[in-house]
Amino acid sequence: MIRLSPQVRTAVERGSMPLLIMLSVGIIIVGKADQTAFDSLRVAVSDAAAPVLDAVSRPLTAVGNIADRARDVVGIYQENARLREENARLLQWQQAAHRLASENEQLRGLLKLVPEPGAAYVTARVIANSGGAYVRTLMINAGSEEGLARGQAAITGEGLVGRLTEVGDRAARVLLVTDLNSRIPVIIDGTRDNAVLAGDNSERPRLLYLPTGASVKIGDRIVTSGEGGLFPPGLPIGVVAAFEGSVPRVEPFVELSRVGYLRIVNYGLANMLPRPVRTGSHSAGRHGRAAPAPASGEAKPR
Repeated sequence: MIRLSPQVRTAVERGSMPLLIMLSVGIIIVGKADQTAFDSLRVAVSDAAAPVLDAVSRPLTAVGNIADRARDVVGIYQENARLREENARLLQWQQAAHRLASENEQLRGLLKLVPEPGAAYVTARVIANSGGAYVRTLMINAGSEEGLARGQAAITGEGLVGRLTEVGDRAARVLLVTDLNSRIPVIIDGTRDNAVLAGDNSERPRLLYLPTGASVKIGDRIVTSGEGGLFPPGLPIGVVAAFEGSVPRVEPFVELSRVGYLRIVNYGLANMLPRPVRTGSHSAGRHGRAAPAPASGEAKPR
């Protein structure tokens, strides 16, 4: 190994800095003078370095892929463990449901309970919206030919919309829960207190005839009670959203102004209502039917 004397080392250190500065300035001047030459040189260096960089990147990419697969395997293992736990819990709930169903059937047999009628559904499209200051109804493209009858409930996936008040052969009118003539027996889902949901042509119908001492608060869920036999019990309607004095106001679950399709619920007991009687080929009414008598406790349709 060659050892330099302190004097030579000091001279080299002093001369290297100016030399490097001059070299840099020269490169800048040459680069400004001949940019094309430097671009060609840079491209040539890139071409020469590309195979080396590619060869170096391949092992790194492979290692990265292996790490990703390892993480996927670990994630799949954890997901399988979670699914096994959920499956075990679902099996326990299934066994509990079977046991409760068996006990329920036995108790119904002991009590000789009359079974509730099964509900059938007809899907219909809304063809007219008579929303306004004095009337809140919808017209649908299904009627008595599809088995519809007055008083049947109209629902969507979110909850109750209203009930049928006028039924023709191929069309029917739905009275919305917000209409002034709408009166629906309901219960407060938490306390099971009975009440009547009364529309007044506003966006939020009122909750009337609450029992004395009933505790109603914001957020209470309101569902149908099933009294009267026309509506199935437990249909969701809305939640208590405000108070007007001491009268609760209910915000419906369904955006009534944007309803496109409805499901009409035939709960069975609607067939017990008086049927319109045909009087011949030219009978009273638009659809050749005499006007049916209103159900007991039902507001007279307009």
